[in-house]
Amino acid sequence: MADWWQSLLFATTWYEWLALILALAYLVLAAHQKQLCWYAAALSCAIYSVMFWQGRLYMEAILQVIYIVLAGYGWWQWHRLEAETDEPQSLSLSWRWHLAQWAWLIPVAVATVILLRTFTDADQVWLDTFTTVFSLLATWLVAKKVFATWWYWLVIDSVYVYLYIVKGFYATALLFVVYVLLVLYAMWRWYSAPEPLANQVS
Repeated sequence: MADWWQSLLFATTWYEWLALILALAYLVLAAHQKQLCWYAAALSCAIYSVMFWQGRLYMEAILQVIYIVLAGYGWWQWHRLEAETDEPQSLSLSWRWHLAQWAWLIPVAVATVILLRTFTDADQVWLDTFTTVFSLLATWLVAKKVFATWWYWLVIDSVYVYLYIVKGFYATALLFVVYVLLVLYAMWRWYSAPEPLANQVS
């Protein structure tokens, strides 16, 4: 246990700590539906993209770059939704909609795994790829203010805890332990917000 805490304190770079703090700020702000969350997300992802590329988690590195783009989209989308209504609202999607997304995302993930294993030296390729693919879906759902995003993040962040411990990113692994708790908090905050939009997307 002492060795783990020493690794956490001394093997963690200052820029990983900065990325961690910004990532926490993003989730707390998102839980409160504050538009500033997207600025924190973009800065955190910029740092993590470099870290993960150096750690040969190529899909995670690419994911962070895409996150930066999605942060811009999320900022615009939340700004538009805020302009349309005085109250924060979330959209409800049917289970058929989610199954339809899985039907094409899983084959895409498997094909990506095969390519990475064939042409790169990527590490932890199955976990890296599947968390990447479904994180993109979950991030898009956050931008759309879909409550189900938090169920995705609950599973994804739990997997990330293991992945980052294996890769030696101890501070980031600790971050994702906190993330799991904050996801539960965000679920409560969004559930306590005004009622979701009446229309469901099938």
